[in-house]
Amino acid sequence: MIKRRNLIILVTVGSFLFSSVTFYLYQIFRTPNILVEKPERYLYIPTGSDFKYVQTVMYDSDYVQDLLSFSFLSKILNYSDNVKPGRFLLRSNMPNLETIYLLRSGEQTPVNITFNNIRLKGELPGKICQSVEADNAVFKELLYDSTVAASYGFDGETFLTMFLPNTYEVYWTINAQELMDRMHREYRRYWNETRLQKADDIGLSPVEVTILASIVNAETTKPEESTRIAGLYMNRLKRGIALQADPTLVFAAGDFTIKRVLNKHKEIDSPYNTYKYRGLPPGPINLPSITIIDAVLNYEKHKFLYMCAREDFSGYHDFATNLVDHLKNAERYQQALNRARLYK
Repeated sequence: MIKRRNLIILVTVGSFLFSSVTFYLYQIFRTPNILVEKPERYLYIPTGSDFKYVQTVMYDSDYVQDLLSFSFLSKILNYSDNVKPGRFLLRSNMPNLETIYLLRSGEQTPVNITFNNIRLKGELPGKICQSVEADNAVFKELLYDSTVAASYGFDGETFLTMFLPNTYEVYWTINAQELMDRMHREYRRYWNETRLQKADDIGLSPVEVTILASIVNAETTKPEESTRIAGLYMNRLKRGIALQADPTLVFAAGDFTIKRVLNKHKEIDSPYNTYKYRGLPPGPINLPSITIIDAVLNYEKHKFLYMCAREDFSGYHDFATNLVDHLKNAERYQQALNRARLYK
């Protein structure tokens, strides 16, 4: 009788313990523990991080509700010894199991990098690296390394033409060298057989097309004018006439606050001074958009050789085929500038 009673007690206690353990394991595996009743957020785990870092950021940044259960299950599932870097999207009310599977898999959520409105080489690293783990300083070092430029087929002056302003989807963990390689692949993808043939047809290399596009880009804010302006400069190049592009003087002066180019600026001794030196400058004066590069490749065929900003400051230009008409356009614009007192 006593043995029977002891057996019943043992079974009862065992059932209770089994139920308790089962319930606890269920809670560890399936109960929401990440961002409980909080909106979804990204978790960033830098390259080289260990599990201690993950624990710290999860707790200090209020991702996890019960750190002990998360850590316990991470150990069981071998995540604590296999931390992977990345940018991970954690949803509201995620259970430990789903979270650990995600982090252990290394399946990152991609990030978009966008860069545009670049005028100087030194501006690129800060813009292209701001949304990724790639080190700004390391990228800058690569960008200014002539050996690196040569490995991609460029030199120090033309290296910037490899970077096409756009939006690119990458992983947050991309490093500086990988980012360079990605930009080169995008450059090669853009310069497909069709565009290479167009460049050859107009007598320019891809680098020269981009350099000319940078001048066109600086000359107008009106996309509809870009093919006409490109055609004007192509006419000058073909005839051996100096481009005389004011934006190149601004670039040569290194002063982007200049609103009115004066004769003194035309005396600047720089290969970027297209008043002093015929042909294209040795490198781009900014990073033109793909649209502007395409405008050069598909430039408008006409006879214009001169252009001048309209006196109404609309941003549009008046075009002329001869110097007499151009001087008339220029006189109207100069008078408008004087009235507006734009002397600098």
